[in-house]
Amino acid sequence: MAKIRMDQHMTHLAFRLLAATALSFSLGACVMDPALTGGTGTATNAAAVKTADLPKDATLIAGVYSAKADPQFTVPAVPVEKVPQEFQRQTVAYETDQPAGTIIINPAARHLYLVTGKNKAVRYGIAVGRAGFQWSGEALITGRKTWPTWTPPKEMIERKPELAKWEKGQPGGLENPLGARALYLTTNGVDYGYRIHGTPEWNSIGKNASSGCIRMINQDVMDLFDRVPDGTKVVVLNADGSMPHGLTLPPPQPKKKAVETPKVETPAATPVVAAAPAVAPAAAAPVTTTVAPAATGAAPLVTAATPTVAAPAATATATTTTATTTTTAAPVVPLVVPQAVAPVVAPAATATVAPAVTPTAPAPAATAPAATCTVPLVNGVCPSN
Repeated sequence: MAKIRMDQHMTHLAFRLLAATALSFSLGACVMDPALTGGTGTATNAAAVKTADLPKDATLIAGVYSAKADPQFTVPAVPVEKVPQEFQRQTVAYETDQPAGTIIINPAARHLYLVTGKNKAVRYGIAVGRAGFQWSGEALITGRKTWPTWTPPKEMIERKPELAKWEKGQPGGLENPLGARALYLTTNGVDYGYRIHGTPEWNSIGKNASSGCIRMINQDVMDLFDRVPDGTKVVVLNADGSMPHGLTLPPPQPKKKAVETPKVETPAATPVVAAAPAVAPAAAAPVTTTVAPAATGAAPLVTAATPTVAAPAATATATTTTATTTTTAAPVVPLVVPQAVAPVVAPAATATVAPAVTPTAPAPAATAPAATCTVPLVNGVCPSN
């Protein structure tokens, strides 16, 4: 039985650790600084909180938002007239049963209280988690850093590619989202990624603008940083302002689905041979016009439009060729191969080829006077004439 309880306890602890890891990746401006030094992990006592310089009565603390010198940077002044009075640093009457030195955060009112005594506190204006990032519970300050490094998570880089230059961490400075100081919170020794930190965006104070962390004006977080030690107890109230019972975390943020880029299909090019059927009829006439060389002993081959040479003329040509016959055979027309012309020649090219091979010379050969000569020709002339 004891073994079963132990297994259940270990399973529950493993689940909490896994949830904490997943949550820490979802917090945009709340990534653990590698140079963070760990705290004691135990609540501090009231004597460790510095309150001697605070006004005894409830009042605005004047002059706290002027430029503030720092060994590394000088924090610029905040235009106090643009900060609503309820979010300016002030001492207030605050009824609570929590001991002095406790930090109480009221997300609904956007106020952070540092309890300084019985029903007394210093109140600071803050910005808290926007919808989906609110949390409540108790934690301890277990680490701190001046001018902390900020590392944007992969999910934020996917949404804002321009942040890729800080994937290894943005050094601390006046433009760093974590501001001038950061106080790191843990619950039961587990870091859920929550911080109390400054911001250069002083105009976001009083709004739901963060990823679950507690933002403060730089001058305010520097003041709080100097007043509280590590081990300070932090209580984050429920949304209705009541005290929390245990730790309540926001649900994990859904992962952004990759958007598939639609493929653009390129239309197929129109084949050049598409006009081939229109070329075929026009090419028939010049292609069939060929003349066989006289040396072969065969009569010239002409098209259907040219009169056919008589058989006796062919016999005479075998022995000797007349002047008229010689003239007929002289223009040897190059052989045009139909297979090579039809696929590649455009219609316009065919039109220019047709007139060039029109057979006009064979016309005299159609009236062959040698047909009336009954004796062999002598030097191309019929002796009987």
